[in-house]
Amino acid sequence: MSTFVQLSIAVGESGLGLADAGAVAALAEQVGVAAVRLRDEPGALEPTIAASYLAGAHRIPFVPELSTTGNAPYNAARRLLSIDRAAGGQFGVALVPGAGDEVSGPATAHPAERWREYAAVLARLWESFPREALVGDQEAAVFADDGLIHPIGHDGPLYRVAGPLDGPASVQGRPVLVADLAGLGFITAAERADAVVIDRGESPGADAALADALRAAGLPRSEAALVGRVPIEALDAPALDAPALAADLRSWAAADRLDGFELVPAGGLESVAAVLRDLVPLLVNPSGPPTLRAAFGLREAVAS
Repeated sequence: MSTFVQLSIAVGESGLGLADAGAVAALAEQVGVAAVRLRDEPGALEPTIAASYLAGAHRIPFVPELSTTGNAPYNAARRLLSIDRAAGGQFGVALVPGAGDEVSGPATAHPAERWREYAAVLARLWESFPREALVGDQEAAVFADDGLIHPIGHDGPLYRVAGPLDGPASVQGRPVLVADLAGLGFITAAERADAVVIDRGESPGADAALADALRAAGLPRSEAALVGRVPIEALDAPALDAPALAADLRSWAAADRLDGFELVPAGGLESVAAVLRDLVPLLVNPSGPPTLRAAFGLREAVAS
């Protein structure tokens, strides 16, 4: 069974420094990690800024966390898609449900409901300017085919967004959207998420639950990856029994039909590097798929 690995780290005072994060990204790319998730936590650099910096030097995909709180959806969609285009379709976002703020509707809305509407707005904005609409014909003085570009005209309970975006979709169609199951549930996550991250205690029956939720949304099971989160305590390199852990993870993936793992190693550079050097090669083969969607086993996104 083929699986992928996403590495989860924080960059800043609460995690790795930028230089160490760059070293981790280089090693992660070398051993076949599909993407690096950048966590948003106290003391960490703002993840999309850290991702932009790191993506300028490393070809591995980055998946920064972004909260629905404090981020107007149009601005977020534009910023994320711009990075995705610049990175050649090697970008995603882990959308985190949050509370209300000055750019959204009633503060009493449940975070999952806010996430649902926000994710829908992101998807529609990313589809509003299809890649094929970009003509770029200098002789005819035609920049884009206006007939293919459409405002989304969203007027919902929490957000009003006219759109469209002012730039075309990336080579992978749109950034990969990652959701944590906790706080959302399968029904909400399946509507828009390309990958759903679960803890091990949530995984029995998760494949069937995700398939049912996708079916209810009119989608096949292949439209979303099921990813098991694997916390790994801080360790010295000799303390990692990589073969035993790899065998355990492969058994877990086979039993609960996981598509991939999110490795969350604690500690500094040496501890994270030990996980990358010793464990990841036992789980994946370096392949370098052309886009993040391909690395996650997803089809290219097309406008709905």
